[in-house]
Amino acid sequence: MNTPAESTRRRRTGLRAALASAAAVALAATGLAALPSSAVAAADGLVVQYRTSASGASADQSEPWLKVRNAGSTSVPLSSVKVRYYFKADSASAAYRFACSWAVKGCANITGTFGTLANPTATADRYLEIGFTPGAGSLAPGADTGDMQLRFHQASWASLNQSDDYSFGPQQSAYGDWSKVTAHLNGATAWGQAPGGNGPTDPPDPTDPPGEAPTLFDDFNYSSHTDPRINANGWSVRSNSGGPGVPGATWAPENVTFVSQSGNSVMNLETSTAGTGASTRHTEILTRSMKFKNGTYASRVKFSDAPRSGPDGDRIVQTFFTINDLKAPMADDYAEYDFEYLPNGGWGEPANILYTTSWETYRPDPWEAVNQHTSDARSYAGWHDLVVTIDDNQITYYVDGQHFGTHGTAYLPERPMSINFNQWLIDLEGQPSTTPRAYDQQVDYVLHVKDQVLTPAQVNAMVGSYRSAGKTFEDTVPGS
Repeated sequence: MNTPAESTRRRRTGLRAALASAAAVALAATGLAALPSSAVAAADGLVVQYRTSASGASADQSEPWLKVRNAGSTSVPLSSVKVRYYFKADSASAAYRFACSWAVKGCANITGTFGTLANPTATADRYLEIGFTPGAGSLAPGADTGDMQLRFHQASWASLNQSDDYSFGPQQSAYGDWSKVTAHLNGATAWGQAPGGNGPTDPPDPTDPPGEAPTLFDDFNYSSHTDPRINANGWSVRSNSGGPGVPGATWAPENVTFVSQSGNSVMNLETSTAGTGASTRHTEILTRSMKFKNGTYASRVKFSDAPRSGPDGDRIVQTFFTINDLKAPMADDYAEYDFEYLPNGGWGEPANILYTTSWETYRPDPWEAVNQHTSDARSYAGWHDLVVTIDDNQITYYVDGQHFGTHGTAYLPERPMSINFNQWLIDLEGQPSTTPRAYDQQVDYVLHVKDQVLTPAQVNAMVGSYRSAGKTFEDTVPGS
């Protein structure tokens, strides 16, 4: 006879088995390849091939030449793929520079950035992450990227010691499958094995599929800003005046529109101006209820570096954030958690920068702020997966499946918040022209899972589950 504890354990074991099966379906629906915990490659996913043209133990520059092949049965957009080459820095203070010598897909469509591993090993404490712009297109089943002749070097041009680099293979004079370079699709590992302790949670199965925990999911499948389902589903398209941004600007609900892209509905926020406060139109959509607190928040957002029309240069802010109301200056129960992209700089920054900011409180006049932020000063034009998780210990931000920043307990929320998207101009000083111009920010979906901290891969699996089931909206989060 089973004890109650044994029965509970058996139910949980059965549930996890069922979830693993459901997760595999969800991962397939989103183009992800579920890896067994000990696997280094997916039989039906991505494959990375590697060779080097600089095979010496030391070299002026490292030359990892790569190809990415689609071994799956569905087309894969390269903009959703990241490839990582792992190496040991030559010194703690060493800085590196990336270059693309030649690529079939075009060097202009290939990006290279450097990161630091959370768990350094004897052969890796840094990585070079290769990404792709939308101009790189997609990989059809069986197709590959062709040659990507890549290289990196120390900023000082001091010699590199490659012999202790995890991903380096001096014997690879011709292309071959190489599991020491990893490939990631929408944040989930689809090929390869990262250095010990630096892989994702294995396996990437959601422990709380749709319906298991209180959840808000919206695919923004609406006809226009006047669609009655927007209000019925708890959203408000802002029309009232006030800040932030240019004094005298209007918040224009008609500039929140919905378009179809590849069979999927996408929300577009348009902000426009002709160089005066009266001609400026900001946009915002927010939940009417402040009922969201701890848990996981996620969205897929397309940032823009340039206006859709007219001259560039405005100090514009493109956002995804949660917030509650400031009841009094420096009130300690205020909370706000932001993704804010400034394509043309602002707030003292000269050029594009992405901020994640966790707020404890502030005073408007005279200005005083208590917050913690993480930033990256580079272009984030294009689609990005944004995830922020809040538990009882910390706030953690992810961009495109990669850790972006962690903020401490002093900034945890005391009260529930709303979920918001907006696009607005800080001022009109960046571009004084009176020629009309318009900027777009697009939003694919939003997800909140109450009181559950999910990985970016689990988020992707949940969104895939909703879409494979044809469900465009769900809100089971209880009111505050």
